[in-house]
Amino acid sequence: MEKIYFIGINGIGMSGLAKIMKIKGYDVAGADLSRNYVTEELESLGIKVFGEHLGENVVGSNLVVASSAIKSENPEIKKAKELGIKIIKRGELLSILMNKEKGIAVAGTHGKTTTSSMLGSLLLDIDPTIVVGGILPEIGSNSRCGKTDVFIAEADESDNSFLYLTPETSIITNIEADHLENHGCLENIKKSFVQFMEQTKGEILVCGDCPEALELAKGRKNIKTYSINNEKSDIIATDIRVENFKTKFKVIIDGEEFGEFELSIPGNHNIQNALPVIYLAKKFDISKERIAQKLLKFKGAKRRYDILHSDKIRIIDDYAHHPTEIKATIQGAKTIEKNKTIAIFQPHRYSRVNFLLNEFKGSFEGVDEVILMPVYSAGENNEFGVTLEKLKEKIGHKHCTIVEKNEEIAKIVASEKESATFLFMGAGNISSLAHTIAENIGRN
Repeated sequence: MEKIYFIGINGIGMSGLAKIMKIKGYDVAGADLSRNYVTEELESLGIKVFGEHLGENVVGSNLVVASSAIKSENPEIKKAKELGIKIIKRGELLSILMNKEKGIAVAGTHGKTTTSSMLGSLLLDIDPTIVVGGILPEIGSNSRCGKTDVFIAEADESDNSFLYLTPETSIITNIEADHLENHGCLENIKKSFVQFMEQTKGEILVCGDCPEALELAKGRKNIKTYSINNEKSDIIATDIRVENFKTKFKVIIDGEEFGEFELSIPGNHNIQNALPVIYLAKKFDISKERIAQKLLKFKGAKRRYDILHSDKIRIIDDYAHHPTEIKATIQGAKTIEKNKTIAIFQPHRYSRVNFLLNEFKGSFEGVDEVILMPVYSAGENNEFGVTLEKLKEKIGHKHCTIVEKNEEIAKIVASEKESATFLFMGAGNISSLAHTIAENIGRN
């Protein structure tokens, strides 16, 4: 039996592929410095997870898969090179699995996880393989190994690993400046998306509300656009309204009304996410009634407006960390949250805060208070001189405070006298804090 070793196995993308390879019959092991909520699932499948990166761990492996966050000086990388073991990136392994199937790749700066999870949920009836960047409640995991040739995957532009893919169909949710530590500038990101479009063998579904994506789609064959604002798009949402905490809208496809649908997750961005999903579900001959039923039941992927506690105090856990994502999450929240809303934000990476500093201006408009926590470094050094004071000034919210310690956050939540919603936002370990506080409230 071939042995595959994953360096950084607890990462949300890495763990999904590790599980699939184990189910396919490979001997799978890996290492990660920290345990998280996927570690136990990996171990329950018989996957050995080492808590330390040691060269001896890779001995006997036929293939090593390394997360893009792993540096060349990693002792397991060094040992694999010394032993002549082939080393590939996560995106390469995904392409090996996906490119021979009917691949549906979901790309974009924001919305990939929700859109791919929603698509996976709606197409479960046809038994697809799914690899997404979040935990999908319907399958209790970030991946599943299906019996058909339909393969749904999130396509990651952050390190250009999506350029390994040659999908049958692709969705592009938006294109924006992000991960500039890798790309340098927006123009380079656009060039990558052009290549991704050219590598798509069939239909490309492009968000018509994103000028950059729409610009790249002009003049190309096999393009379908979707929109909540552009009436010239092929797939349109109209009559949008919020009733009883549900977002309702009608869908028009190629000029004909297809039906009315409801979402349990808030925000116009989630209507946008739903449009290509509805279109593809229809193409797979899933009935309008079944689509409506599944959409209403869809509660989002883990850490995408994840309601951890709901009473007088509501605790929401959300992955938003880019200014555009923050604005979208707050816009969605304000459609359903009628109480005082406090955003607790953990900035992600010094490089990202530095590159996007000006974009944070006004990004928290709509919440009553903003609490800034220390930057989650993700292993970076602060070579940019980033400070929370600079970020606070740029955000420009009149009720913005800096809180350094988790214990202080817990006290702030516990001392709240009014009905209030606390939005815990960020891509780092702020999620653990949100869960701990929600659990404490539940016990008390």
